[in-house]
Amino acid sequence: MISKTRTFIINVAIIIAILYKTNIVLSDDNSQIPADRSQVDSWFNKIVGPLSQRKSTLEPALVSAEAAPKVIKVMQDGSGEFKTITAAINSIPTGNNKRVIIKIGPGNYKEKIKIERSRPFITFLGNPKNMPNLTFDGTAKKYGTVDSATLIVMSDYFVAANIAISNSAARPDARRSGGQAVALRTSGDKSAFYNCKIYGFQDTVCDDRNNHLFKDCLIQGTVDYIFGSGKSLYLKTELRTLGTKDVTVIVAQARKSESEDYIYSFVHCDLTGTGTRTFLGRAWLSHAKVAFAYSTMTKVIHPEGWCNNLHSEYNKTLFFGEYKNTGPGADTKKRVKFTKQLSDGEAKPFITLGIIQGSRWLLPPPNF
Repeated sequence: MISKTRTFIINVAIIIAILYKTNIVLSDDNSQIPADRSQVDSWFNKIVGPLSQRKSTLEPALVSAEAAPKVIKVMQDGSGEFKTITAAINSIPTGNNKRVIIKIGPGNYKEKIKIERSRPFITFLGNPKNMPNLTFDGTAKKYGTVDSATLIVMSDYFVAANIAISNSAARPDARRSGGQAVALRTSGDKSAFYNCKIYGFQDTVCDDRNNHLFKDCLIQGTVDYIFGSGKSLYLKTELRTLGTKDVTVIVAQARKSESEDYIYSFVHCDLTGTGTRTFLGRAWLSHAKVAFAYSTMTKVIHPEGWCNNLHSEYNKTLFFGEYKNTGPGADTKKRVKFTKQLSDGEAKPFITLGIIQGSRWLLPPPNF
């Protein structure tokens, strides 16, 4: 007969085994992005596998939503259910709890598009060989900065793949106010952008709040062209600066206290463009937290790297980190003193999916 003590030990062993197995699954958020760029996609595909393999570790609401996705087609030639993206969105009931894939045909869609918070689980899907272009010319003067966006996403679990998003307003200059023109504002939680091209000048992407992933994207702009209070990972994304003789800035992050959990992490990104006076980021507010890792920086980057926005008192509270970047723009010899060159341990939180808890909600990019 098995003794109570032995039974207890066996039960404890079983529990430990279960917990250990659970930790292995959940530890995907702790798996570091490879230093070798050629290995990144295989690393990502291993962690962000198909739904059928990850139902036990994904969020239940997401698993339920993905069980029977609905497809809606938008075609300007009338061969789909709708001719405009706005009409397709409006056909989705509020309180929607199922994945709706809006397949968007080629062409320029001049619409100011907004997805309200009450419509989660929406996917915009374009053809990678002939991307649709969502475009509008809204400006801060008419709409206010954040509401000038061509595409505003307020809802959770949004996905965009193979989509171009642009704001066609003129490039702002010092002679006219209110020229900021946002292409994309993403405010909902757990949004992913795959192979998207986002074009603008000042304030191109309002990475407003919550968790987001940008992978294999292109973001183009001039000043503060990624800004906001998001907690986001930019992976293998080109940041293209349209620089001139004037100063340009990639990132303006709005973290204003130590308690705020806002982070922008750029990993294996390509920093390209024109000009030679582009700052990686500026201290828009006192506790900005931004890191670049494994990224390639061309000569467009200013030798000083970062700007405290003429607030020297911010030097002790901001966090501008760099880790194993390459290229002429990554030379640290003339970097400002408040830049932090990260150790392996300090860099680790910035080079995993854990920054956005991605293994709990990310799914592979959809196929057209």
